[in-house]
Amino acid sequence: MKKGSCCTPDSPRVGPEQNQQGKPFERMTAGSAAGMILLKGGLFLMGTDDKVGYPADGEGPIREITLSPFFIDPYAVSNADFTVFVNTTGYQTDAEFFGESHVFHALLPPASKFILQGLGRTVLGLESWYSVPGADWAHPFGPDTHLDGLASHPVTHVSYRDALAYCEWAGKRLPTEAEVEYAARGGLKQKRFVWGNDLLPGGKHRCNIFQGQFPHHNSAEDGFVGTAPVDAFAPNGYGLYNMAGNIWEWAFDWWSPDFHRTAGHRKNPTGPSTGDRRLNRGGSYLCHDSYCNRYRVAARTSNTPDSSAGNLGFRCVRDVE
Repeated sequence: MKKGSCCTPDSPRVGPEQNQQGKPFERMTAGSAAGMILLKGGLFLMGTDDKVGYPADGEGPIREITLSPFFIDPYAVSNADFTVFVNTTGYQTDAEFFGESHVFHALLPPASKFILQGLGRTVLGLESWYSVPGADWAHPFGPDTHLDGLASHPVTHVSYRDALAYCEWAGKRLPTEAEVEYAARGGLKQKRFVWGNDLLPGGKHRCNIFQGQFPHHNSAEDGFVGTAPVDAFAPNGYGLYNMAGNIWEWAFDWWSPDFHRTAGHRKNPTGPSTGDRRLNRGGSYLCHDSYCNRYRVAARTSNTPDSSAGNLGFRCVRDVE
C-alpha cells in the first residue's frame, strides 16, 4: 500500500477486469431519468486561481468550459441502492476480491484497532488509516460490522471499477470532472464553496467535514463523525446534496495536474486519454483546514482505480436523449 494524496490511501493493486479501468468515455441514455435532476449545461468558468488552493493539484487556471445538458442524481449512491445492485447481479467489489480495505482509525471498533496496531496494519505515511482485512462496502468498519442504521448513508469502500459496474447496470455513467464542478457550483459563479464564500454562513455548517484536532479528536460540530445520510444538509442551487464533504466521489477522468493548463475553451471535456489515477471530487468527512481544505468547489485529488476506503463513493449521471 502506498500513500495517497489528501486523506484517502491508495491501493495500487492488480485486480480483475483491468480493461474496465481504461474504458473509453461513452454517452449513456439507457437508464431511467426518474428522480434525476436535469442540468441545462452551457458555458461556465471552471477552476480557480484562489490563493488558498493547491497549485500542484492543477486547480487553475480559470477556464471556459461548455457542457451539453445532462441528468444527475441528487444524491450519492446509498448503501440501500448498492445493496439492490449486489443482490440483483451478485457483483463482487474489489475490496471483497482483495479481502481488505482502508478504515480511518476513529471508526474502528476498539478491539479491532488494538489487534491491527499489533499487526502493523497502519498505512505507511498515513498512520491514521488502517488496512483492515474483511472491510468492504457491507462491512464498513471491519468484518464484524454491518450496515445497521446506514441504509441512507453513501456506499463506501467502492473502487472506480465498482462504480463503473454499478453505473453500467443502472444504464448511467460516472460524471466527467467538468460535469461535477458545474453541478457542484449550483449556478454560482466562481464562489469558493458550493454555497458561497463563507465556510459557515450564519454560523451554520453546510457540509460534513472534520472539526477539532485532526486526526485525533473530531468534535463533530456538524453532527457527524463518519458519513452522513445522502440527503443531509441543505442542497445547492441545483437541488443537489453533499456536493462537498461527506465522501470523495469518483469522476470519469484520468488524473492530470496540467492537462488543461495550456488549453483554451473546451466543449464536454473528458480529460486525458490515458493515465494511472482517476479523479476524485468533493472532499470528505475527513477534510480539515489544518491540512486539507479540498472541500472547496474547485479542489481535486485522485486515487488509483482499484483503491477503496471508508470515504470513497460516487454518484451517477445520464445523458439527455
